[in-house]
Amino acid sequence: MSTLSKPVKQAQQLTPFASALAGALGACFSNAVVYPLDVAKTRIQVTSSAARGKRKDDLSMLSMLLQIFKQEGINGWYRGFAATMLNTFSMQYAYFFFYSFIRSSYIKRITLKLPPGSKPPALSTAAELSLGAAAGALSQIFTIPVSVIATRQQVGRSVRNSSQSSQDERPVDESLLAVAREIVREDGVTGLWLGIKPGMVLTVNPAITYGVYERLKSLLLLASAANGKLTPGMSFLLGAFSKTLATIVTYPYIMAKVRIQARSSDTDTLENESLPGGRNGNTDSKAKQAGALGLLLRVLRKEGFVGWYQGMSAQIIKAVLSQALLFVSKEQFEHWALAIMVLFTKFTSRP
Repeated sequence: MSTLSKPVKQAQQLTPFASALAGALGACFSNAVVYPLDVAKTRIQVTSSAARGKRKDDLSMLSMLLQIFKQEGINGWYRGFAATMLNTFSMQYAYFFFYSFIRSSYIKRITLKLPPGSKPPALSTAAELSLGAAAGALSQIFTIPVSVIATRQQVGRSVRNSSQSSQDERPVDESLLAVAREIVREDGVTGLWLGIKPGMVLTVNPAITYGVYERLKSLLLLASAANGKLTPGMSFLLGAFSKTLATIVTYPYIMAKVRIQARSSDTDTLENESLPGGRNGNTDSKAKQAGALGLLLRVLRKEGFVGWYQGMSAQIIKAVLSQALLFVSKEQFEHWALAIMVLFTKFTSRP
């Protein structure tokens, strides 16, 4: 028994690599389950209700899902699925890797200052938020190009060009590489990093989510004197609550980032300035591209404060379900990763 206890004990602490893999696989699973909701909420977010004369009931999650199904069939619900899964995996893997690495390094530094054998104190909410924001910023830099492509695919060329008279209805290639080439052709290589500034601001979203989750989790475990693990149901509720709070706080920038990446902000600018709605002039298109603050101010003037929160209910439904499923499945994937590490340790420790 003593020979087996050492490998198991070593494997109990997941490495940043294993923790990141568990988080990324859990995120892909949770997003795949709710993917049609993701497409619908993106379409709602890029639709300017004032500019297009849409009724509020036309912008509900159910009506948007039905509209997509009528116009594009079931394939419309899964538009951009591959790019979104690639974006989800890379983003979550990078985030969980950086978060686990930074957090474990920070805890080790704290432990070194304590007397031998002392247990490190629970991290403060401020520390959790700071660590999460740092991890989010690093992951954004490396993964945002796939996010831009995925957003363009979800919206679709026909929706992006809805302000134009439909002169050319030839089928177009909207594969990942084709959309990437279109972005580079229109905006240069930097176009793949559209929305990086609001994306950096939005690093507080996962920071709030995981900071609140970890804080509440530690408090619940202390109060219940559990064996270090939450039940799946409690993990689901904590994930739902923490993600709802983060979404409400950061939603205006979420909406602005999606519109910038989908280039619907260009259409709004052109409509405001009574210019032709074409997308052929690369120089003009670049010049008219609004930043997040400019876009939010324009929405405020046209639609009022309520315009900042257009589609928030759809965002919360999708985000809460996805994030809650992520927390539940991540725990399960961590169990599997732990089992694999134990088996690997057993095989490598054989003489």
